[in-house]
Amino acid sequence: MRRVSAPAAHAADTLPRLHRPEEVAAVLGCSAWWVKDRARRRLIPFTRVGRAYRFTGEHLAEIVRMYEERPDRKAQRPRGIVTSAPKPATRQRTETATPTVRLKARPPRHRLKPQYGTAA
Repeated sequence: MRRVSAPAAHAADTLPRLHRPEEVAAVLGCSAWWVKDRARRRLIPFTRVGRAYRFTGEHLAEIVRMYEERPDRKAQRPRGIVTSAPKPATRQRTETATPTVRLKARPPRHRLKPQYGTAA
């Protein structure tokens, strides 16, 4: 029997677990394609093993922090204040004198060519 030396067993404990894009996608609730695409474009942290993208637990936590959104403190109103619903945005018309150009349709192609060839 061969015994495993203590340093080799200890080294296996210190290495981080590498997750595949499919596992990360399942945790994030997105597609594996999205995870690989973001890694390919270097928008999320990853480790490259050969040609494969791999992610550690720290990478996953950082990805979650990157895409985390916090509520805007200014948007919150104190309790008891009732406001009306916001009005939809309307386009402002600019009053400038721009000449309008009328477009003219071209005749259909089958009208340009004679229907029957001339008999000579």
